[in-house]
Amino acid sequence: MESGAALGLRERKKRATRAALGEAAVRLAVEHGAENVTVEMISEAAGVSPRTFFNYFASHDDAFAMIDADLGPRVTRAVLAAPAALSPLEALRAALAAELADVESQSEVWTLLPVVLERSPRLFARVMTAQAGQEQELARAIAVRLGREVPEAPVDVCGGQDTGLYAQLLAGVAGTAVRVSVGHWCSHPETPFAEVFHEVFDQLAAGLTAPLAPAGAGR
Repeated sequence: MESGAALGLRERKKRATRAALGEAAVRLAVEHGAENVTVEMISEAAGVSPRTFFNYFASHDDAFAMIDADLGPRVTRAVLAAPAALSPLEALRAALAAELADVESQSEVWTLLPVVLERSPRLFARVMTAQAGQEQELARAIAVRLGREVPEAPVDVCGGQDTGLYAQLLAGVAGTAVRVSVGHWCSHPETPFAEVFHEVFDQLAAGLTAPLAPAGAGR
């Protein structure tokens, strides 16, 4: 995975501030309930001004859901810039691995986030909407990488882009792979996150062949 040192100083500071705000929001939400936590409380806990808060999150709810509006464009650029020899799945793996390089430093917040979302259907719906948007951006990047012309505006009756079935499926599978990786690692923190992440993508690359049953195990 790409380390933080590979990023420019400005980008590292930006990500660190966003992470600090998200972590503060999640911890405060667990303690007080998301509906009782204000932007001012989050900003104070993170050591920044309320004005700075809105440089990183479009809304109060986005902080609790840890939604990064820049994520989709960053991953899109990385997928399009990946070496031509990489398959679409491998290009996605590399792009997502770089984005998740700091997951282990945020282990507490990733463990607490499901608690916050479980308590707030509104926040859970916001996360689902954001993930759907990110998957659409991923599908667009995959389609463009495969040489497909994709209109800027939605063209189908459901409001989506005509990226093709393969690109849509791969983007959806990759999003699920990330969620499974984070969830499994949170339950088994003794295993490095990078190891879990790459095992998940190795299984995808192998076609999700069912593992062999242990000797002597029943069917």
